[in-house]
Amino acid sequence: MIGALIFTLLLAAPERVAASPDQQNTVVTPSQPTEGMLTLAEVLRSSARTAPQIIEALARERAAEGRALTAAGAFDTVFEVDGRSRTLGYYDGTIVAGRATRPLGGNGGYLYGGYRVSRGSFPIYEDENYTNRLGEFKVGGLFSLLRDRLVDERRTRRSLAAGDIDIARFEREAVAIGVQRRAIDAYQTWVAAGLRLRAYRDLLTLSENRRGGLARLVQLGARPDILLAENDQNLVRRQALVARAEGDYQAATNALSFYYRDAQGVPVRVGPERLPTDAGVLAGVTTAARAGFAQRRPDLQVLLSRIDQGVARLALARNELRPRLDVRGELGKDVGEEGLGGPSRTPLEGVAGVRFSVPLQNRAARGRVAEAQAEISALEARNRYLQDQIATEVEGINIGVGAAERLATIAEQERQLAERLAAAERRRFELGSSDFFLVNQREETATDARVRLVDAQARIAAARAELAAATADRTALGLDRE
Repeated sequence: MIGALIFTLLLAAPERVAASPDQQNTVVTPSQPTEGMLTLAEVLRSSARTAPQIIEALARERAAEGRALTAAGAFDTVFEVDGRSRTLGYYDGTIVAGRATRPLGGNGGYLYGGYRVSRGSFPIYEDENYTNRLGEFKVGGLFSLLRDRLVDERRTRRSLAAGDIDIARFEREAVAIGVQRRAIDAYQTWVAAGLRLRAYRDLLTLSENRRGGLARLVQLGARPDILLAENDQNLVRRQALVARAEGDYQAATNALSFYYRDAQGVPVRVGPERLPTDAGVLAGVTTAARAGFAQRRPDLQVLLSRIDQGVARLALARNELRPRLDVRGELGKDVGEEGLGGPSRTPLEGVAGVRFSVPLQNRAARGRVAEAQAEISALEARNRYLQDQIATEVEGINIGVGAAERLATIAEQERQLAERLAAAERRRFELGSSDFFLVNQREETATDARVRLVDAQARIAAARAELAAATADRTALGLDRE
């Protein structure tokens, strides 16, 4: 009875210290955070702004915009000036002409306007060079009535370039979704590794606190030496668990730095003082498979844009099969005093013309039509397959989320029961009603249950992140603020 009383008095105080929340927090959290707890929103905001993959995708989008600007250059107004003068010979004629040409955006034709003025004399075969003293003004245009009326190569190139911008933008969104998905995984892995390390350190603290009391009991002869050796064995085993958990935590910190960067894009290794204090952050992102989520998927949007481009190529190929029928008109008026060309230049002139041509074989155009039709059919089949795949994928993820949530509920119940048993077993051990082996087993079982709960919560977070990525939930992935 006296030995049991001494044993109880020596072990009770260390045990109360080990059980004190303040003391446990001191062991697990080395120092108070100077910048506050690192949140998932902060990591997502950093990765969305500084991730190299997203910056690269943005550069490709700007390149597509540059190509679109190049394609739009086909509709630029062109101004040209041409001057010619005879410096030797019988004739001394000089002529200067300027002309501005503007392609039509809704037709394959163009409009033009010009001015020319001449001085001196010209041979009869260059009689058209004469103008009145103040020159000649001229306006005209050409319009396509069949081929190139609805579509032509210039407009098709512009349409394809606009489609390239859309594709580059959707591909950037796909890259961003993938980066944010991996950033969430990195953050949750870091938090889970920190919580596992904290659990094993708490377990190690129990052995360290208990050893002092056992050592005094052994010195007093109240307990055999073998009991202290057994405690040291458990202490070493728990130190090994802590060492392994520390390695996992350092690896997770290193992986997180790939997504968490400063304003200059330099990776930041987060200190342990910024580790969350509980598992609440493992709840992950909040998302739901809302109706129409498939249409938000950037990979599906890329496919639809490629179908639109295929339709544009098909229209251009069919355009080349049509006959060409162009009409043109022109008005000209000389002004000023009569020149050497005579009075025939002074009246207002009007000219109308027509051009017709028809392809007889045109096998190249027929080949392009067949190629474009086959490409569209393949893309449409791919579209149906991708939509079915997305629906199946999202349904499978929803099933996984439900299973993970049920498993976490069971793990929480197991943790509560295991901690109650461990606390009760420690009390029985203090009173001398239990043995050392059983109390250690209860403590390790409670820690294992605590770690399993962390793992279950991490699986929920991973499943929810996967669901957010599968449904392209930009808000949940932190992309609505980029």
